[in-house]
This record gives sequence, structure tokens and C-alpha cells, in this order.
Amino acid sequence: MAEEAILGYLAENKEIADSGEFAAKHGLDHDDVVNVIKSLHGFRYVDAKDIKRETWVLTDEGNMYAAAGSPEGQLFFAIPAEGGIPREELQKKLDPLIFKIGCAQASKNKWVDMGKQVSRKVEHVEDRVKDLLLQIEDGQVIDQDDIKALKGRKLIAPQTWNGYSVKKGPSYAPQRKKFVADLTREMLQSGEWKNLEFKEYNFNAKGQPIEGGHLHPLNKVRHQLRMIFLQMGFEEMPTDRFVESSFWNFDALFQPQQHPARDAHDTFYLKVPSTTKELPEDYVERVKRVHESGGYGSRGYDYDWGRDEANKNLLRTHTTAVSSRMLYMLAQKPFTPKRYFSIDRVFRNEAVDRTHLAEFHQIEGVICDRGLTLGDLIGVLHDFFSRLGMAKLRFKPAYNPYTEPSMEIFSYHEGFGKWVEVGNSGMFRPEMLLPMGLPEDVRVIAWGLSLERPTMILYGINNIRDLFGHKVDLGLIKINPICGLGV
Repeated sequence: MAEEAILGYLAENKEIADSGEFAAKHGLDHDDVVNVIKSLHGFRYVDAKDIKRETWVLTDEGNMYAAAGSPEGQLFFAIPAEGGIPREELQKKLDPLIFKIGCAQASKNKWVDMGKQVSRKVEHVEDRVKDLLLQIEDGQVIDQDDIKALKGRKLIAPQTWNGYSVKKGPSYAPQRKKFVADLTREMLQSGEWKNLEFKEYNFNAKGQPIEGGHLHPLNKVRHQLRMIFLQMGFEEMPTDRFVESSFWNFDALFQPQQHPARDAHDTFYLKVPSTTKELPEDYVERVKRVHESGGYGSRGYDYDWGRDEANKNLLRTHTTAVSSRMLYMLAQKPFTPKRYFSIDRVFRNEAVDRTHLAEFHQIEGVICDRGLTLGDLIGVLHDFFSRLGMAKLRFKPAYNPYTEPSMEIFSYHEGFGKWVEVGNSGMFRPEMLLPMGLPEDVRVIAWGLSLERPTMILYGINNIRDLFGHKVDLGLIKINPICGLGV
């Protein structure tokens, strides 16, 4: 209807000077008129020029006063014409905010005498504020001083009105032609295509966005890390056991039962099933003995080791629990050197902040062979981290219950301009390896790091909750680029 009105009007007139006035005159919605003008302009039926006008509209408070009167007007008319009214009684008749504003404005206008007994100073008043608000509501133009006063009281707010002036375009016609978008077999067979006008192809138009699956940044970096391990000859360990026993998670690693990491405020323990029933008894006995009285050159921890504590089920706190199982299985067969790795989720009862979550991903590498030394570990770490693009490494002595010696790994970050801790490493202790049944000359070197930290650095993410968890923006998953490790 709007299109017919516009094209028909231009057939007999030179231009539409104002789309707002045109819409009002023809009983049309201005938004519909604007949409039609944009469409006709795109096909060159008309030429349109922008018109912008600043108008004033009533705020919520202004609408309220336009209907009920200004606060000073309401207060004045609430006062009896003769004798006045006690202030407390007048206050009960009006809204507290209306009373407060009304007292100030009515006193300023010298309409009332404010005392314990409130009375009128004049017989009649004109509620000019209400009249001005009604004029603005009707679209009338008012004096600039009045606008300034109403704006100062936050009763009106500016609003930009957008419209168009319209003239005939180079392709003008009283009626829009229908262009055919598709050439069909039937058109070719009948020859109908000769009499049709086809829509021009827009080769710059973008196609429909492809709605498909998107890889999470963690999965992208995880895949690249996995390929690095495989290129270095490592074998992936099965990591599908999120629920683990305290024995494999702590005791088998020569971690004492009174260690702080085993407290409930650091570890998630299961209520159901609360304990495990599947432990190799002969191995359990050897682990108990080395904890209580030592062996293999160690004095142990000199305490009463408890089976009940070892049987407790928990959410694994590190993937080293998987490594301990794999090394035990390796010890049950004739020894063969192995290189293992894992990348999977672990759980710790930590306070959540911008750098910590209660669940995260751990990367772990383990090499088991005869005669390995700390020099072998340092060499492997240089090889591994250089493939991640971290060529400058430093090592600092550290303590871990199940590795000796132990080292923290630092890499120089060019972007930060400083050394950043990137992982932990060490050689598994004899008190851990020999009870498993591994030969005495076998050594195991290992290192670990989180998956989240390098991913956050690669993608420029400052808050871990923006990377992993229920607060992740799905838009980030769809638009994130592929960040190459070592590039």
C-alpha cells in the first residue's frame, strides 16, 4: 500500500518533500514508508535524501505530569481555598516525591505560604508545566527557554527523527517491475525467457553463513599438542577414568596420607561409591611397607599407613594417577622402554577466580628406560617445548613427593618480556618405582603442564572462565582463529 502511494504520488508530483508529512497525510505508518523508500532507492526507482530533525519527547516523569499535573499544581489544588491546611495533613494527601518537589516549586513561584499551616498566596494559578508538556506531546514547537526549563527538570528528552525527501530515480516507473531470479528448464523450452527481465547477480554479496560445528580453542591446542607427542614417538595413555582411588592417585606415588593435598578442602571425595574394592593386594602390601618403614634406600615416612584411607574414591587430582597404573602394568611384563603421554581433565577443590577453576586439563609426558638421567630430562624438555615455540628455557629446583630431583620449568615470553612458569618436571623416586616391580636400573622421567595456560596465551584470553566453563561465549567458539604452536 505504501509503495503504490509513493510511486503514484511521484507520477503526478515532482517530489515528496518530507516522508513524515507524507505518511501522516496518507494515513500510513512512517516506518513502513521508510522501508519502502529504502527498497525503491536500492532499485533506482527513486532518489532519496536523508532528513534529520531533533524533536523532544516526554520522559516517564513528564508523561505522569502531563496526565495528572505538575507537582506544584497538584500541591496548590490540594490546599483548600480558604483557611489553609496543616502541613502534616497536606503531606498525607500527596505522594512523598510530589510533595517534596511541589513544595519547592510552589514556594519558588510564590503560590503558597509554607509554614505549619500551609495556605494559598494567590487565588488562581495556571499549571504552565502541564500545558507545555501537552503541547510537546502534540508535536507543537515551544520556546527555547521553556525547553531548557523542562529539560533541566528531566521531564523531556531529545530524540532524533529520521526521514527522507524523495524524487524520481533513473529507473522510475509507476509500478515496480518483477524481476525473475532463476532461469528454469520450462522457460528455456517455451521461450518465455526472451520476454522476462532477470535480476542482476550481485557478485559481492556474501552467501548464507554455514551453520556447522566449531572446535573449542582447547580442542585445537590439544590436537596440536597430541600431534607433537606422536611425532616424538609417544604412546597415548587411556584417560577415561575420572574417578580414581586414593591409592593410585596418592599412595602409589609415595605421597603420605597426612599430606595437605589429601584434605577434603583440596580434593573432591565421592560419597557413592565411597571406596574401591579392586586393588592388587601384593602391590598394596609393598606400598604400605615403604610408607611405614621405607626400603630401597629410603627411611619412609614412619607412620601407620591406613588401608581405609587408600580405599577412598575421589575425582583424580592429576593425570599422574594414570601414569602410576600404566607403570605398574608395564612392570608385570618383561621390561620394554616406553614413552607415554596423556592430555585430559583433572579436578581440584579450589576457589574459582580468573586463573583457577575446580576442573582443568593436564598435559603429561612420561619416559621409562634404563639409565636415564636428569640430563636426558632436560634434553627432552628442550625438544618438546621448542616444538611449542618456547626455545628459551630455565629450570629451578623444586619439591614433589614422588619425584627427586624435581624442577620447575620457565620459558621466556617475548610478549610479556619476562620469564613465565610453564610446567613442572622430575624423575620418579625409587620408592615409587621399585615396589611396582620395575628393574632397579630403570628410571622414569616425567613432566606436566596445564592445557589452559598456553591456550590463554595463544588466544589472548585473560580470564580462564572465558575459556572453559558455563560462562563461555559461544560466539568466541565460532570466530576464534587457528593459533599455530611454534609459529
